[in-house]
Amino acid sequence: MQRQISERAYRYIDIVTAAFVAVLLISNIASTKILVLGELTFDGGTLLFPLAYIFGDILTEVYGYRRARRVIWIGFFWIATMALTLALVQALPPDPQWNAIEGVPNWTRDQSFALILGQTPRIVIASLLAYFAGEFVNSFVLAKMKVWTQGRYLWTRTIGSTVVGQAVDTGVFVMIAFLIALPISIFAPETALPPELVGAIFISNYLFKVAIEVLFTPLTYLIVNALKRAENEDYFDRATDFNPFRFSA
Repeated sequence: MQRQISERAYRYIDIVTAAFVAVLLISNIASTKILVLGELTFDGGTLLFPLAYIFGDILTEVYGYRRARRVIWIGFFWIATMALTLALVQALPPDPQWNAIEGVPNWTRDQSFALILGQTPRIVIASLLAYFAGEFVNSFVLAKMKVWTQGRYLWTRTIGSTVVGQAVDTGVFVMIAFLIALPISIFAPETALPPELVGAIFISNYLFKVAIEVLFTPLTYLIVNALKRAENEDYFDRATDFNPFRFSA
């Protein structure tokens, strides 16, 4: 008989949740820089962001879709909070003594802040939509595959869910963050990039994220198995309501 999540007090889900949210926040700030590594072109957040999907896999595999859904919404809330905070800080006038850079005429600290973190609202809008779609698709596919495989072949669902979820996530993110010139000044429309560069970013990001999932599969196995033993839980979503807007357990 399937346990009800609301009856359990888990020991380690708070650690997984905190790590998940930290990865999201750091990745969104790092995404404002475009990197080149060999033949790959990708935003800086891609270095860390794949871990969010690994944590998402762990949450769904061990605790079930309903707990993962709650954590996904927690992450959504704090990304939005970060975006609003940075937008407010940018909108408020700077202190003149702090703003001036000695020996550097025609440039201020406020301009430096705007150049890097001023893009963050646009990046975060893209991230919120991409994250919302990608994470829920990833969790849904993994939960369904776990039932189909009767809990066997963990690697097929961690990799399979990532292949689908990251395609959705990456496609939505690069289109909004780098391709569409949004008409609102706070979203930095000048950051729109040429379509050919956006295509290169999409391919590189997608391949890199899926490759990370594959490479981390042995570690995912270790963490999942350890948590299942420690929590005495291995949840199967056989009768779960997969509505992403349902908040109750």
